[in-house]
Amino acid sequence: MIDAHQHFWRLARGDYGWLTPEQAVLYRDFEPTHLAPLMKAAGIGRSIVVQAAPSLEETHFLLAIAEQTPWVAGVVGWVDLERPDAPDVLAEIAGDATLRGVRPMIQDIPDPDWMLGSQLLSAFNALVAHDLALDVLVRPVHLPKLLTLLEAHPELRVVIDHAAKPEIAAGRFGDWAEMMSRLARETGAFCKLSGLATEAAPAWTPEDLRPYVDHVLACFGAERVMWGSDWPVVETAGGYKLWRETSLMLLESLTESERCAVFGETAERFYALPTDERRDQRKPKK
Repeated sequence: MIDAHQHFWRLARGDYGWLTPEQAVLYRDFEPTHLAPLMKAAGIGRSIVVQAAPSLEETHFLLAIAEQTPWVAGVVGWVDLERPDAPDVLAEIAGDATLRGVRPMIQDIPDPDWMLGSQLLSAFNALVAHDLALDVLVRPVHLPKLLTLLEAHPELRVVIDHAAKPEIAAGRFGDWAEMMSRLARETGAFCKLSGLATEAAPAWTPEDLRPYVDHVLACFGAERVMWGSDWPVVETAGGYKLWRETSLMLLESLTESERCAVFGETAERFYALPTDERRDQRKPKK
């Protein structure tokens, strides 16, 4: 089983602009020693660690953790995709076989049309050339733009993080559901079943999440859906154990093969996770 979306951070690194002391639950270090017992208790053997800061330095920080942590199967890092030298940067860090993708923090970019800019074309081409995935951190407002992007670049291997963060607490469903249906039907995008608890009201129940989970599965199918914890952010909405148990309950109607897909096989296939031999050879050549 694979946790397809989790984070590590070390406050002293100083590049987590969104993380402030007011976020008391999250304002501390979160490292592999903290996550390992939670994964073990849940029967999860591997994880994908995803960037939490818009800096190349953090990407190297995560790659170093992966080098020392065998159960970190892949890293989704960050690169400034607008820079003219972005293809060169991607070529360099792609020499580490544990790097399986990159994630621009689109939800924090003021311009909703950013992803459609011509300045990103060379970087997108480089992602394809180096067999790297694109995680998209978006909200419902971005989904029409994402559809346009994927129509123009069907060769991009894209996964929608946190099911595009539907506005569960506000009870909004229709517009999000329609666009997710179109993305599933008209593109090859995948979807992460993660981050939903934090979009719900504080006293959420499984039934609050069920319509959104059911819709994701109905649209994308188990073969294009992967489960992630969004740890440690999930600690603000009940914690790793509760989200894991809720997910198992909400997906209990799936067949065994479908559950195997959502809880591991889809992530393994989408991220083309490296074999042990490739992990031994993953460090970039100087």
